[in-house]
Amino acid sequence: MKKLVMVSVLGIGLVLLGSCGNKQFFDTTYTFNYAMVKLPDGTIKKGKVATWDDYEGEQLQIKFEDGTTVLVNSTNAVLSVDPIK
Repeated sequence: MKKLVMVSVLGIGLVLLGSCGNKQFFDTTYTFNYAMVKLPDGTIKKGKVATWDDYEGEQLQIKFEDGTTVLVNSTNAVLSVDPIK
């Protein structure tokens, strides 16, 4: 019975941790609503963030609510809770 309770508590905890914020992976959860990225051709894309993920290097993968997904260096991206002007 103790094992069942422990497994249940652990499972519920993992689900709750995974549902917080809009970061895609198990890590400290950060929630950002807006992003602005500079693309290789020099254009700037702004929009609402659906999900985002960071990698071991300096890369960010940002999926915008319009369905666009970009993989950029973190020096070319701004993530914000508030709208970017």
